[in-house]
Formats: sequence, structure tokens, C-alpha cells
Amino acid sequence: MKIERRSGARPAPPAFGKTPAILALLLQIAAFLTVLLLAAGLSVIFQASFNILVAAILQGAIAAVLSCWCRQAWWWWIIQFLFPILLIVGLALQLPPILFLAAFLTFLVLYWSTFRTQVPYYPSRLPVWQAVEAVLPEREGLRFIDIGCGFGGLVLHLAQRQLSSHFSGIEIAPLPWAIARLRACMTGSATQFIRGDYRSLDLADYDVVFAYLSPVAMPGLWEKAHAEMRPGSLLLSYEFPIVDVPADEIVSPQEGGPALHVWRL
Repeated sequence: MKIERRSGARPAPPAFGKTPAILALLLQIAAFLTVLLLAAGLSVIFQASFNILVAAILQGAIAAVLSCWCRQAWWWWIIQFLFPILLIVGLALQLPPILFLAAFLTFLVLYWSTFRTQVPYYPSRLPVWQAVEAVLPEREGLRFIDIGCGFGGLVLHLAQRQLSSHFSGIEIAPLPWAIARLRACMTGSATQFIRGDYRSLDLADYDVVFAYLSPVAMPGLWEKAHAEMRPGSLLLSYEFPIVDVPADEIVSPQEGGPALHVWRL
């Protein structure tokens, strides 16, 4: 496990931007209207028409290019391109509506308000848990929270190894939170899993705050942590740094993989 130490942290300014899901929808609508205009022009000038699948591919391509032009994350390019095509294929196969409802409800309870928070589900793995364990202060009564804890793997792992400390997780999506609670009950763990938005927490209640969120969320997290966390406490972020705020330590859980960033408040 490789560790680098840095200093000289300073707060980053807050970042503001459009909600990606809403922007993606607007771009898809713009692509649809563009294809309609092209189809109308083709019909008037050449007395020809688009095949519906060709129109869907063209709409997806235009939406993907617009997403790239608007500097959306690369996965939005893929989503934008595939959305109209999959919609046409689904209609052609005459799939029962209950399948679409089931898929919608599954994604709803798993991702919940991702469109608003811009924090998708990112699962961490054992090497990350071990890296977090290695940087924890060696003292009893430590209060630790994983914000966006998902299915609770990190919290349960740490609780098994440091019985004298208190480990918590907070998760906004209902399904991961319910599974984390169930896992804690089945293993008899004393961990606490809270359902809610971490922005409602007072981070002064914790000695260590761990996050695996998204680049969009990091400026707001730093602002909150810098304002609320007590001197001597730790802020940990896996994979995503805070722009213009160099970490005091950088830990590499796996060779060539994302880093664990450590800030000492």
C-alpha cells in the first residue's frame, strides 16, 4: 500500500452546474426535434422518408454529440445514444408494460435521488476497506461515518475489527439502506445505518468521515466538512479528490487503481 503525504490545504470555492439528468432530457428533446426537421426536409425536397430505426440511431447520435459538446460525463454519451434505439427495439418486441414498471421501480429504490444529488452508486471493495482501516487513528471511542454507505460493507468490516469504536453509515436510497440494516441485524453488529441525506448531518459528531461520492459532490462536501468538523478529525474520499485542496495523505489501495485521499482538519 503506497502512501504520499502533502500539506497546504485550502478551501475550494463551491461549484454550481446544471443537473445532468435534466440537461440530458433537454438534449434528447433537441435531438428529436432536429430529426423531425431533417425528416420533413427530406420529405419535401426528395420525397423520401426515414426508416424509424435509422431515425432512432440518428437521434441518439445527435444527442450523444450534444452531450459531448456540453461536457457531460462520458457515460451520458452512451446513454444518450442508446436511449432512442432501445426504446424502438422495446416497442418492436411488444414487451409487456409490467417489465418497464418493474425496471423503473428497481432503479428508483436503488438510485433514488441520483438525478438531484448527482451521486450514483459506487461500491467499494475489500482493498479500500483495508486502506481505510490502516489510516484510522488508534484510539478507543472513535466515531466513524460512511456517507453514501450503500450496502454497508465498509462499516460492517470496520466494526468487526474495532469493537471499542462506533461505526455508522448514512444512505439516501431505500434499497441499499434496507439491505445494510438487514446485514447488521443478521450479523448482530452494533453498527448504525441511517436513511437520509448526509447534508442534514452535523459532521462535528464524527472523528472520521468517509465518502465515495462523485466529482460533482466534492466541493460541497469540503465546504461542509471544513465548516463543521472538529480540529484533528479526518475526511477521507476514495477516488475523487477535491479541486485546489491537496490531500495530506494519498493512499493507493491497489497498484494502478484509484487513490484514497486523506485530509486532516
